Amino acid sequence: MYKRASGLARFPGWLSLISVILLLLLSGCASVGGMTEKPQIVFGDASWDSAQIHDRVAGFIIEHGYGHPVAYQFGDTIPLLEGLSKGDIQVMMEVWYQNFQTSWRQFLKSGTVKDLGSNYSDAPQGWYVPTYLIKGDPARGIAPMAPDLKSVSDLAKYWNLFKDPEDPSKGRFYNAPSGWAVSTIDQKKMTVYGLDKYFKVFDPGSQTALDTSLLTAYQQGKPWVGYYWAPTWILGKLNMTLLAEPPYSATQWKKNYGCAFPPAPVHKAINSKLASTAPDVVSFLEKYHTTLDQTSAALAYMHDHNSDPQLAAIWYLRNYPNVWKQWVPADVATRVTKALSEVK
Repeated sequence: MYKRASGLARFPGWLSLISVILLLLLSGCASVGGMTEKPQIVFGDASWDSAQIHDRVAGFIIEHGYGHPVAYQFGDTIPLLEGLSKGDIQVMMEVWYQNFQTSWRQFLKSGTVKDLGSNYSDAPQGWYVPTYLIKGDPARGIAPMAPDLKSVSDLAKYWNLFKDPEDPSKGRFYNAPSGWAVSTIDQKKMTVYGLDKYFKVFDPGSQTALDTSLLTAYQQGKPWVGYYWAPTWILGKLNMTLLAEPPYSATQWKKNYGCAFPPAPVHKAINSKLASTAPDVVSFLEKYHTTLDQTSAALAYMHDHNSDPQLAAIWYLRNYPNVWKQWVPADVATRVTKALSEVK
């Protein structure tokens, strides 16, 4: 015996229709509840600290202000750029393209990668001394030791301030670690400037040893001269002066490096498809622009707090609201501010 079907059970087509309607309603409720699925945005997370901080500053804004989930893919520059070109990665916040100009031009020419312009102004590198050598530091009872020290050519006059403990007949210049390309450049500069008569070029062996030599001298208020660069946590904490060199000339640089280092532009880049899948995010990234001082300050904070780039990003957002709020619409700024207030 068959029981008589009743109600909508006799109409399986209606059940299918109702299922579809329910799914649509649930989807709408999810949208209202803020759970709308937006495509994930993956950052190319390079191996240096400043890039990791900028990734997380932008990532926090994108996640909490625009509603996209974010992820960070660690890697070296060229493999990350290849991933950016293929679409496996959507954003890179620090592209030092001066170091790989041929590859960079090829990526741009392919049309798969788009340059979004500068993140922060050209990053300097060169020969530094503690500023107290020139101006003194009254708070620490340090008088000026080299008041006329302005350029590399002045080092010959003051070499005896930097006496090498292993050879007191010459000053000690702290070079970049051997193996870095700039180590060879600095040695050639020393000869071109005629300073090899007055200084021995010292290889610290590692960045840690270079940092330690500078920090120790600075804490003791002693002279120090050597190669350094920005942005770094050290320049975020210490008051240092970059010694002047003859203005950069491509011809002179190619000849013997006898001039200032060339500028190092630091740009942002995206996979070109992001412009169509998340145009509002791209608009934000185009406006994203910081400074060397801000970046160095965030690096200093990161160094003091267990080298956590996420903490440094939160610190940056909390300390520079007047900067980042210029990059986004008011409603996005409100959501990001609320998310920041909830971070312990």
